[in-house]
Amino acid sequence: MNIAIVGLGIIGGSLAKAFSKRTEHHIIGINRTKETLEQALKDGAISEIGTQESLAKADIVYMCTYPEHIVNFVKENADFFKKGCIVTDVCGIKSEICEKMTKICRENGLVFCGSHPMAGKEKFSYSAADADLFIGASYIIVPCGCGEDVSDTIADRAKELGFGSVRIATPEEHDRMIAFTSQLPHVLACAYVKSPCCPEHTGFSAGSYRDVSRVASINENLWTDLFLDNKEPLCKEIQILIDNLEMFKKLISSGDEENLREQLRQSRLVKEKLGE
Repeated sequence: MNIAIVGLGIIGGSLAKAFSKRTEHHIIGINRTKETLEQALKDGAISEIGTQESLAKADIVYMCTYPEHIVNFVKENADFFKKGCIVTDVCGIKSEICEKMTKICRENGLVFCGSHPMAGKEKFSYSAADADLFIGASYIIVPCGCGEDVSDTIADRAKELGFGSVRIATPEEHDRMIAFTSQLPHVLACAYVKSPCCPEHTGFSAGSYRDVSRVASINENLWTDLFLDNKEPLCKEIQILIDNLEMFKKLISSGDEENLREQLRQSRLVKEKLGE
């Protein structure tokens, strides 16, 4: 297939490298920064540097940019897309993006199928892109009313890239779960490193500090958009976390050894039951 990837950051760049390493698809790279495109071409991650005219031959277009840029790019370049082209994204929120993109694509003879690769790093530039980033990871497909043949095509591409599982979800289910599994840990990490103890951690920290603080190395522009676009599910999860922290604070401050031990045991059992 002819596959265009718009935005060669950590995810778009990794998609390009993975497709080029594991498949025979023709990969078209589109990016605002010319130097990144030239490096991707030199690396063999893309087959050609794309232009608006290149979109006319793309069977699938992966939108790997900020949420608002996805909508604007497709709207502004819709006339260049091949009719019937599948447009998908890698965005971390779906309710808002699916509604807008489904409408725009239908109006222009395109087909939108939302998707979200559950993989990444705390780095976010092309230099951090990795062809093996997706090995064993989960790939979420949010069909948004597209046909089963379209979602199957996107699922097949994900399997070619090495994803270990494909999950189908509604936009609402996706956003509710991502608020817990992805967005809340980023909020927690950012809040954690704001402690006055953080600058003094050297020599006193090991795995626990690294585990909790890792994703505080955040792309503040992207994650501001993601947090605000998913504010209701995220704020609900933040409140649950606050309530649980208050509970632990109360047990510790009151010296309630028995109930503290029981709450810690319950947390351990939850984690052990999940086995991951």
